[in-house]
Amino acid sequence: MTKPDDIFSIGNSHSERVPRRHYRVDWVENSYSPGAQTSGYVSSNFETGRLRWVFLGVVVFFGILFFRTAYLQIISGNEYRIAAEDNRIRIHEIKAPRGVIYDRTGTELAVNVPNFVVSFTPADLPVDPAERVALIEKVADTTGESVEAVTLVIDDADSYSYESHTLVEHLDYTKAIMLQLQAKNLPGISVTPSTFREYVGGESFSSVIGYLSKISEDELANRPDYLFDDVIGKAGIEQYYESTLRGTYGKKEVEVDSLGKENAVISEVAPIPGKNIELSLDKGLQDTLANSLNDVLDHNSAVTGAAAVAIDPRNGEVLALLSEPSFDNNEFNRGISSARYQEMINDPRKPLFNRAVSGEYPSGSTIKPLIGVAGLAEGIITPSTTVQSTGGIRIGQWFFPDWKAGGHGTTDLKKAIAESVNTYFYLVGGGDEDRNGLGVDRIRTYLEKFGLNALLGIDLPGEATGFLPSKEWKEEVKGERWYIGDTYHLSIGQGDLLVTPLQVANYIATIANGGTRYRPHLVHAYTDQDGTVTQAVTPEVINQQVVEHKYITPVQEGLREAVLSGSARRLQELPVTAAGKTGTAQFGADEQTHSWFTAYAPYENPEIAIVVLVEAGGGGNDTALPVALDALKYWFNR
Repeated sequence: MTKPDDIFSIGNSHSERVPRRHYRVDWVENSYSPGAQTSGYVSSNFETGRLRWVFLGVVVFFGILFFRTAYLQIISGNEYRIAAEDNRIRIHEIKAPRGVIYDRTGTELAVNVPNFVVSFTPADLPVDPAERVALIEKVADTTGESVEAVTLVIDDADSYSYESHTLVEHLDYTKAIMLQLQAKNLPGISVTPSTFREYVGGESFSSVIGYLSKISEDELANRPDYLFDDVIGKAGIEQYYESTLRGTYGKKEVEVDSLGKENAVISEVAPIPGKNIELSLDKGLQDTLANSLNDVLDHNSAVTGAAAVAIDPRNGEVLALLSEPSFDNNEFNRGISSARYQEMINDPRKPLFNRAVSGEYPSGSTIKPLIGVAGLAEGIITPSTTVQSTGGIRIGQWFFPDWKAGGHGTTDLKKAIAESVNTYFYLVGGGDEDRNGLGVDRIRTYLEKFGLNALLGIDLPGEATGFLPSKEWKEEVKGERWYIGDTYHLSIGQGDLLVTPLQVANYIATIANGGTRYRPHLVHAYTDQDGTVTQAVTPEVINQQVVEHKYITPVQEGLREAVLSGSARRLQELPVTAAGKTGTAQFGADEQTHSWFTAYAPYENPEIAIVVLVEAGGGGNDTALPVALDALKYWFNR
C-alpha cells in the first residue's frame, strides 16, 4: 500500500500515482548499508576527504580568478588603459618648415618644394598575409614603386610599432590623390603633404651649402629630439647651421579608427619654422669664378682641381668660396644610391672634397708678403734695405736659385715683392754669413699671428689647420736636424709648409685693411619667413692690429708695384686700382707646380680680397691670375 505522501496529483479530474524518487545516502565508514531500501532509489557514497578536495579546488579556482581580475583591473589597469588609449589616440609630430638659404642679394639658393609622402603605421597593417600582400601590391601599383621595394621597407619595420614610417617620398600630385581616394581600403597607409629640399643656386654652391640626408643611428642616439626617419644636414651650411635651419617640431593629438585613420584632432601645437639664412656670398661672383675654373679644368688635362675664396677686408664676410670640380647636391636629397655615392668617393678628382677650406698646399710666393712684414717688425730689414740678386745663393754644396736666370740685380722690399725675388726672402728669413735672418722660430710666430697653423673659425665644417714645420718636429718625425736650407724653403713658401686657400685669402685681406684680422664668416643675416631681417651678424675681430701699421704699408706698396711693373701687370685691365701677388708652388717628385694668385682692390680702400689656386696649374701667371682677373672684372663692372 502506497503512502499518501508518496504520490502527487496533476489536474482536477484525473489523478496519477507517480512514485517519488528518493535519494538516500547512508554515511558509513567503509560499506554500503545492507539493510537500506534500494528499490526506486539511486544511492551514492562519497568519502568525506574527496569532497573536501573538490571544495578546495573550487575555492582555489575562484581565488585565482579573483586575484587575476584584481591584478588586471587594479594593479595593471592603468597600463592597459594607456595601451588601449594609445590604440585610439595618437600623437603625431608636425615637422617644421626648414629655413630657406639666400645669397647676399636675396637670390634663393636652397628652398623647400611641396611634396607628398606615403607613410605607414606597422601596427595598423593587415595581419593576414594575403591581405597584406594585396595592400602592398595596391600601394606599389598606385605609386609606381616596385612591389619588392615596398615590401622591403614594410618588413624592415617593427610590426607592433605605432610610429609612422615613411614608405614613398616625392610622390606627385596625381598619384597622391589616387592613393588618398583608396586610403579607406588601405589600413595603416596614409598620404600627407610635405616638402623636400631643392638646391637652386647651381653646383658652384654645393661645397658651401652642403646637403641633407637620412639621419644615421649614431646621429639619432645623440639627438633625442629627432625622429628615426628625419633628414639632417650632412655637409656645409646645412650641417653647420642645422639647429637654426631645422626649427622646432609641433605636435598633433588625434583620434583614429580601427584602421588607423584619423577621425578627429584633439589638440595641436603648431611647429616653429626654421630661420632663413642670408649668406654673404654673391651668386654672380660665385658663378663667374666657377665658369672660369671649369674652363681651366676642361682645357688643361694636367689640372686636377681648383679653389677660390674672396673676402671683404672690411668685415671678414666671405663673398665667394668654391671648390672645383663640384657635384650636384640635389642627388642626395632624393636618396642617392650606394653605387653612385661610392662612385663619387672613388673619383680621383674628389668632387666631394672642399679644397677651399680643407685642402692643404705649399703656399709658394704668396707667403712672401708675410715674411716681409715679419722682417720689418723684427728690424731685420727696412723698406730701403737692398740685396744683390745674382741668380741665387750657394751654401756649401747646395744652391738655392732665383726663378729668373742671372737674378734681379739690386733689390729692395718693394721690388722683391713685385718681382717675387727669392734671394731677398732667403736672406730675410735665413740670413747668411754676413747678416742675420728671422730664423724658423720667429717666422712661425709671425705666420701664426696672421692665422696660419690654426683654424680660422669659419662657419663651415671640415676646416683644416695647414702646417708650419719646426726644428723639433723635423728631428722627431724625420730624424734630421734643421738646416738653413729648411729656413730658406720656408721663407719662399716651399718645403713642409702647408696652407689652405682660405688662410691665404684671409691674411691678404688682413694686409689689405692695414692689419685687422677678422674671423671669416658666411652668414650675413637671419630673416623670418616674410624676409624681414631679425638679426644681422656682427663682424668678429680676432686681432685689432696684428702688427703696427707702419710695418704693413711697405708691403702694400710692394703688392701695388706688382701690378704696376711686376708679375701682376694684367690687373691694370681693371677699372680700379689693385694690388696682387703671384705664387708658384712645387709639389711631388716630378716638380709639378700649383698656380696661385692673390689680390685686393681698390688699392686705396679695399673692398674685396681674392685668392685662386689651380692644382698642377703651372706658374701663378698661367692659370690662377686670369681666373682672378675675370672675377674682379665682374665685381667692379656689375
